[in-house]
Amino acid sequence: MLSAMATPKSNKPFAMIREFHLADWFTLANAVCGTGAMFSMMTYLQTDDVRHVYFACGLVLAALIFDILDGRIARWRQKTSAMGRELDSLADIISFGVAPAVIAYGCGMQGLYDRIILVFFVACGVSRLARYNITAEALSEGGKVKYFEGTPIPSSLLLVALMFAAAWQDALGASLWFGQVDIAGFILHPMVLFFAVSGSLMVSRIRFPKL
Repeated sequence: MLSAMATPKSNKPFAMIREFHLADWFTLANAVCGTGAMFSMMTYLQTDDVRHVYFACGLVLAALIFDILDGRIARWRQKTSAMGRELDSLADIISFGVAPAVIAYGCGMQGLYDRIILVFFVACGVSRLARYNITAEALSEGGKVKYFEGTPIPSSLLLVALMFAAAWQDALGASLWFGQVDIAGFILHPMVLFFAVSGSLMVSRIRFPKL
């Protein structure tokens, strides 16, 4: 009776990991870099050591490299899966959605309006990835996907580069570029509007060729 109720093979420890393809490990490295970037910004807020801002920005760049490699490896080995696609989307929202928003917050965009816009930016990134997955699945039925709608979420690396430049020029916190505006008793840093534009472009219907 006990042998008939033995644990299924699929429930054994590490069974899911054995299902990973090589490209999936690069996707996980993408997520690890994004998480590390957020930890670096938390350390910056604790220590005020600007080197941690540089580390955070560098880790987002590393995440992009892993993001590019995982796609190329998947095509090279001709091994793709639904799990790989979901992993890629989850990793991207960490590294190119949440992490840039956390970097912006750590650099000084901490007013109420700033937070609302940063949340909007992340929400746009999530929506863009969800829409792309659905669009890619539909288009792939008729052949190779040739375009996607909205700017790709890794384009947020441009915002990260902006934060890196601000840190390099010691333009953080109260010295943040473009200053701050008091609206109805709450603070808005105009620099955060770059995130509003980026988020809006991600959910736009503008078509971009898929490289």
